[in-house]
Amino acid sequence: MKNLLFLVLISICWAEHTGNYTLERDRIIHIQENGPRLLVESEQTKVFSHRGGNITLPCKFYREHASAGSGKIRIKWTKLTSDYLKEVDVFVAMGLHQKSYGNYQGRVFLKKSSENDASLVIIDITLEDYGRYKCEVIEGLEDDTAVVSLDLQGVVFPYFPRFGRYHLNFHEAQQACLDQDSVIASFDQLYDAWRSGLDWCNAGWLNDGSVQYPITKPREPCGGKNTVPGVRNYGFWDKAKSRYDVFCFTSNFNGRFYYLIHPTKLTYDEAVQACLKDGSQIAKVGQIFAAWKLLGYDRCDAGWLADGSVRYPISRPRRRCSPDEAAVRFVGFPDKKHKLYGVYCFRAYN
Repeated sequence: MKNLLFLVLISICWAEHTGNYTLERDRIIHIQENGPRLLVESEQTKVFSHRGGNITLPCKFYREHASAGSGKIRIKWTKLTSDYLKEVDVFVAMGLHQKSYGNYQGRVFLKKSSENDASLVIIDITLEDYGRYKCEVIEGLEDDTAVVSLDLQGVVFPYFPRFGRYHLNFHEAQQACLDQDSVIASFDQLYDAWRSGLDWCNAGWLNDGSVQYPITKPREPCGGKNTVPGVRNYGFWDKAKSRYDVFCFTSNFNGRFYYLIHPTKLTYDEAVQACLKDGSQIAKVGQIFAAWKLLGYDRCDAGWLADGSVRYPISRPRRRCSPDEAAVRFVGFPDKKHKLYGVYCFRAYN
């Protein structure tokens, strides 16, 4: 019964996140008959890090004196999916036996600062690690859980490919983000970006399968000028048949993003080769957004990127270079064989 009640509470939280607003939940209510014999708690409901960083997800358990030592303790960490209908195994431990799963292998272990510490350490964090994690402690017939969220410093950006807007089904949208060194964004990430000023009038997929878009300046083509600002929700659509843009999320990178100084402007193929000759790769869209947002990169030179688009990052608005706002300016998808531009390169650090 206790586990059933726990899942109902979480599903209510998720449903409130699907509208044009969000409600924070800072604690989990434990409902147990005859008082708790085993209690699991997290001192924080959310921890923050970035791609490549290390983090500890806090979790501790407490037992009645009478039950202490009465059985083996099993600690299990899982990651909750965006719809809470499935859980992804991350790590399990019982005594000396420990196992990690999937892409967490070799990157997760228990902190073990004390006998009742079930905190999980994650090293070399990836973009996919973002999300909510459940710490479950089991002793005999007793068990209890706590949930903690891992949030990442980063940037959300809208994306559509060369062949135009509203051309991506959900699965293609996921791949499009991966191709640009990013992942499909969550509602919470889009909501935070909206609160920071993101305004975009084209609807895009999010990782829960919903289609939404953020509006800070209401206007007729974007829901009407008399509507309130917010994240507009189109709801859930067929992931295989429905087609929209996508909102991607990326974080810090381990490398150098730069504009290549070259004596001439280049076609797309020449730009690719110029970066390779310089010991780098042509940069991806996610990398130009990360450099702009997280490093304050500023350059008023339009340059090719890996997807065939031409963009340039402006952190200091000025005349002739995005005079009204700091932004990654989008020139378009020019003819690769005949149009000439500079190029942005990326060199990964080993």
